[in-house]
Amino acid sequence: MILEGNAWIFGDDINTDVILPGKYLKFTSEQGAAHVMEGIDPTFAAKVQSGDIIVGGANFGCGSSRESAPGALKCAGVSAIVAVSFARIFYRNSINLGLPVLVCADAKRISQGNRIAIDVEHGTVRVLDTGEEYAADALTGHILDMLLAGGLVPFLERRFAQSRSEP
Repeated sequence: MILEGNAWIFGDDINTDVILPGKYLKFTSEQGAAHVMEGIDPTFAAKVQSGDIIVGGANFGCGSSRESAPGALKCAGVSAIVAVSFARIFYRNSINLGLPVLVCADAKRISQGNRIAIDVEHGTVRVLDTGEEYAADALTGHILDMLLAGGLVPFLERRFAQSRSEP
């Protein structure tokens, strides 16, 4: 699974309340996509392109455990998030929703607008503009299977369907 897009740079401790401010929690993820990152960049939702990749610092997705934050990012067209580290619940919520999240110690070396390619399975982040390549934690096994299925629910639906069809 290789994803390619433009990098959007955000710093350390990006809280779920700036990813999707609380006043939008009554919205679906699709509706929330129009307000994603509004708490830190009110123009982000209007400018992000399908396939773009968020690059964050340490502790990305900290704060409340709202599943709507990664859901809104995915619905806005964000194809993946690369960060120095993630808040644990945000990380798992993202995986469960089918949004790839990769830990990359060198994420802060990527610049705003760089075109980057992420090899999710092999754990590499390549800056296409410069040729630089950074190691990231690869997503493999059942986590990769979940991402390829589109998230936890589609993954489980397939598994249950397969188990029902087996003699």
